[in-house]
Amino acid sequence: MKIFVLNCGSSSIKYQLIDSEAKKVIAKGLLERIGTAGSFLKHYSVYDYAIEIKRPVANHTEGIQMVLDALVHKDYGVIKDLSEITAFGHRVVHGGEKFHESVLINEQVIEDIKKCIPMAPLHNPANLAGIKACMTLMPNAPHVAVFDTAFHQTIPAKAYLYGLPYELYIKYGLRKYGFHGISHQYVSGTAAKYLGKELAELRLVTCHLGNGASVAAVKHGKSIDTSMGFTPLEGLVMGTRCGEVDPAIIPFLMDKEDMTGKQVYQYLNNKSGVLGISGLSSDFRDLEKASGNGDERASLAMDIFAYRVSKYIGAYAVAMGGLDAVIFTAGLGENSPVIREKICENLGFMGASLDKEKNAVRDGIREISKDGCPVKLLVIPTNEELVIAEETERICQNIVFL
Repeated sequence: MKIFVLNCGSSSIKYQLIDSEAKKVIAKGLLERIGTAGSFLKHYSVYDYAIEIKRPVANHTEGIQMVLDALVHKDYGVIKDLSEITAFGHRVVHGGEKFHESVLINEQVIEDIKKCIPMAPLHNPANLAGIKACMTLMPNAPHVAVFDTAFHQTIPAKAYLYGLPYELYIKYGLRKYGFHGISHQYVSGTAAKYLGKELAELRLVTCHLGNGASVAAVKHGKSIDTSMGFTPLEGLVMGTRCGEVDPAIIPFLMDKEDMTGKQVYQYLNNKSGVLGISGLSSDFRDLEKASGNGDERASLAMDIFAYRVSKYIGAYAVAMGGLDAVIFTAGLGENSPVIREKICENLGFMGASLDKEKNAVRDGIREISKDGCPVKLLVIPTNEELVIAEETERICQNIVFL
């Protein structure tokens, strides 16, 4: 099966065309600046060359048409006809409590995704725009929604409920949902294969560390807790997000800084985190460079981030009654030996000890713990697109031949 995987943002479309049987990417790319000046598509094919196309793109429908045209282009296309695409897999950030797994998209599913917009106002509208555009352009193909929150639906009530009046949970669904679930699902399953063990036997802490970051406790293949909450703002200090703070800070800022609730929300989401602490950047590469040159606030921002990650690892080891491995993934987790070392500094008492030489290696799936450690430290590049393709194939396997 050839499955077209889409991850639509408010002004971008990230995509891959995947041969699900060979687990091979045939083409991939990124269309940026939809609806604004300077729209452009960077399209990469299996033939190992890149095409850049610049032209105005007014909306997601035009953008997806542009991508589909690239796939079948007579000079640099990778398929002869769009009918070769078996199905479309769509990443959807928030599925609320309604969606515990991936589903075939119909009008009711679209309406249910709309109901989750208040919980993911920056993400779900863009996801829906991509779904509607694809269904308009390719109405006869099956379309599947794969939810970032679904993997965390196994979290028990004792972990997902907040200390608020219970009626608020009933009325508004105020609870922890968690995010990055597709990534946490992939790396936990890959870790089990790498270790040669059954996932159902393992207690794993998965650390998805990028500009957005979250940690999950995966016990016997199921998420039992995670750091992000009702929204992606809760949990770790991130690139521009504050992570967990005393809720009393919100009315304090509204009073002292004469801010509205919406302004405070934007402040905590876009001007906080390591950007706010360092006063320099949300990019850890900039922070590492500045720290090496003696910038104390850059060093402090990195230390705070690493400290929070290590706290969650320790807490989740307790929650699972032990720990077999810690997994680092995503842009920062995969590519920053400095951050991994800082996180692992205080994990020795748990039986996890970092090997600095192994940690310096940058190449694929690897163990970075010292030989013989009872708790393994692993680096596993994430592959959310492959999970979406596999989920899409699973959902479609009984309908694609109808």
